[in-house]
Amino acid sequence: MASIVQFENVGLRYGEGPETLVDLSFSLAKGGFYFLTGASGAGKTSLLKLLYLAQRPSRGVIRLFGEDLVTMPRARLPGFRRRIGVVFQDFRLVPHLSIWDNIALPMRIAGVPEADIQEPVREMLSWVGLGGRGTSRPATLSGGEQQRVAIARAVIGRPELLVADEPTGNVDPAMADRLLHLFDSLNTLGTTVVVATHDLHLLSRVPGATLMRLDGGRIADPTGVLRHPVEAGA
Repeated sequence: MASIVQFENVGLRYGEGPETLVDLSFSLAKGGFYFLTGASGAGKTSLLKLLYLAQRPSRGVIRLFGEDLVTMPRARLPGFRRRIGVVFQDFRLVPHLSIWDNIALPMRIAGVPEADIQEPVREMLSWVGLGGRGTSRPATLSGGEQQRVAIARAVIGRPELLVADEPTGNVDPAMADRLLHLFDSLNTLGTTVVVATHDLHLLSRVPGATLMRLDGGRIADPTGVLRHPVEAGA
């Protein structure tokens, strides 16, 4: 199966400190579903930043969609970012925009005609249980509700790659199951999904998923082999 992401001996260092990520070499298959786990400080968020192009590596090679990101001119990066959906741990909703407009934002940036935006936004609002809150501002929502808006915004454009940092951390178990089902459905349509999580109970809820565990900035399995959660005993 073709790879959508390839890391070769990637290291990441912030400032003059020690490397946060060390010698990462792995491939993510196009259309795969991956859970990224590890203790706090293991490097999960840093790895996600490399995946959604918020950070460049200190060394090594990263290929995304078949192209070398390390040598790519910065002017081309925005076009690549539009192919990636991101669910941030701190939501990053636009405070002065309504919930409707926050969800519609990626489609508007991509130049989708306004008439073609209405129905997808309506469906997303309904799916995340916020059908009656479209005119509300983010500040009026709870943390869990804001998380649902952030997820709706990330997936509405059916990105080729979806990167989610603790996407179920602020919602109840029933909504967590619903959101995972949304990710799984998107994955079935061809999106590659990478979910960072501390919740090991989630791993068994997507049977076809693959587990990737970080420990001290390194892939915990020294062979670099990615395993299915059940096989890994998660």
